Amino acid sequence: MAEDIIVEAKKCLKCKNASCRKACPVDTPINEIMQFVVDNKIHEAGEILFNNNPLSVICALICPHEIQCEGSCVLGKKGDAVKIGMVEHYISDFYLNFSEKNPAMKKNQKVAIIGSGPAGLTIAFYLTQKGYDITIFEAHDKIGGVLRYGIPEFRLPKSVLERLSKKLLLLGIKVRPNTMIGKTITLDQLFRDGYKAVFIGTGVWQPKTLNIKGESLSNVHFAIDYLKSPEVYSLGDRVCVIGAGNSAIDVARTAIRSGSSSVTIMYHKG
Repeated sequence: MAEDIIVEAKKCLKCKNASCRKACPVDTPINEIMQFVVDNKIHEAGEILFNNNPLSVICALICPHEIQCEGSCVLGKKGDAVKIGMVEHYISDFYLNFSEKNPAMKKNQKVAIIGSGPAGLTIAFYLTQKGYDITIFEAHDKIGGVLRYGIPEFRLPKSVLERLSKKLLLLGIKVRPNTMIGKTITLDQLFRDGYKAVFIGTGVWQPKTLNIKGESLSNVHFAIDYLKSPEVYSLGDRVCVIGAGNSAIDVARTAIRSGSSSVTIMYHKG
């Protein structure tokens, strides 16, 4: 195990009423995980993380730790907080190397999941653990949704998604890529073919417009569209990004990497 991971785990106070855990949107048992790392039980720690959040290997990379778990660490009030994201990613990445056998089918019930973004993937893992027969229908050629087509490689390596894809298949989850539900196949046809339930997780691909004059001009683009395939855009040397959320910052960094020499972010707050 990496020495710096052990150092961070030992630094953790293992608080009984852990503020870091309370600040986590998915209630990750951080205090318990750190103790497992100290005890050299990395596999057990990974299993707990995966069962709590099957996408922990992704969240460890893209979550705003500084305002959630790490930002709430009591050690951070007077010194350096525990690098929770780094430890979580190490454990989750390690755990992906281990593949459980396909769980016995306790229920003879098929469930269709439309969309393989964060919601669809999480539901697929959870329902498979409960014994359901899962098929994911994905409109694109690869899984991930916004994780693949909305977050740049430098922030979320696509190799992580490829490893998750392999884990899906090893768990017996079936994936139908390039399949548009509603056009090629209807919901009625899914139920006709024996699916007992359908989860719709098609994502939020519709751009959020400002409804102001000029949005239809040729040199104005929406962030969600640009991040899908930045290589097809010619933004020029000077770029202005309206907004300062994750997508806006991703666009700014991607534009610089794609050759723009000057990027300005405009934000309505101070």
